[in-house]
Amino acid sequence: MGGGGKVFTLAEVSEHNSRKDCWLVIEGKVYNVTKFLEDHPGGDEVLLSATGKDATDDFEDVGHSSSARAMMDEFYVGEIDTSTIPSKTKYTPPKQPHYDQDKTSEFVVKLLQFLVPLLILGLAFGIRFYTKSPA
Repeated sequence: MGGGGKVFTLAEVSEHNSRKDCWLVIEGKVYNVTKFLEDHPGGDEVLLSATGKDATDDFEDVGHSSSARAMMDEFYVGEIDTSTIPSKTKYTPPKQPHYDQDKTSEFVVKLLQFLVPLLILGLAFGIRFYTKSPA
């Protein structure tokens, strides 16, 4: 796998996205894996789903063996122009309404300070009423 191959843009590589013509970008290098589609242990769909993007993360996540990495040499066709690969954007969760835990806790505490004495008073009257002997 030399560094002297042709340089492709991501748009050029993205055009090769079918079972008859499948190219992948892995670690800045372009591979024509069309002949390997039928032999790929994970199936051809795995490779086809990695077309049109930088598939390095997909490749690394699987944990390929050293023999699989050595096999890549025969599919090498060139380098990718890294300036044509969109930068990864950091996920930003949608803005959520403000939730003030302190105010909610404060409300619950005040409510309990009011209800607990009332419950104790009610219990005391109930016990007094049922245990009072008729005169």
